[in-house]
Amino acid sequence: QVQLVESGGGLVQAGGSLRLSCAASGRTFMYSMGWFRQAPGKEREFVGCMSWNPGLKDYADSVKGRFTISRDNAKNTVYLQMNSLKPEDTAVYYCAARGPLKGLTTDPRAMDYWGQGTQVTVSS
Repeated sequence: QVQLVESGGGLVQAGGSLRLSCAASGRTFMYSMGWFRQAPGKEREFVGCMSWNPGLKDYADSVKGRFTISRDNAKNTVYLQMNSLKPEDTAVYYCAARGPLKGLTTDPRAMDYWGQGTQVTVSS
């Protein structure tokens, strides 16, 4: 069983930055990790993902060049650095895990474990 706990959300002005963390417990060896978000009244959408091998990443077009995923496998933690935030980035952000040895995916239905989410609010 894998448990995921997000932290780092909050209120920030447009143009600002936040770094989200996702601490994993349990066996996550060879798991890929993803970040998703869900705004009120909207479906959960893909933000970015990263394989166990840090060289493989994918991002949603809406966040490319602004958001960066990284992971510290020794600490069992995944990060989402968010820069140049916009009001449309406001959402609950979720960390998710998929694996082991499964490929990267942008489909939230393909993820195996989820965190409880952390709220990010960007004011204009």
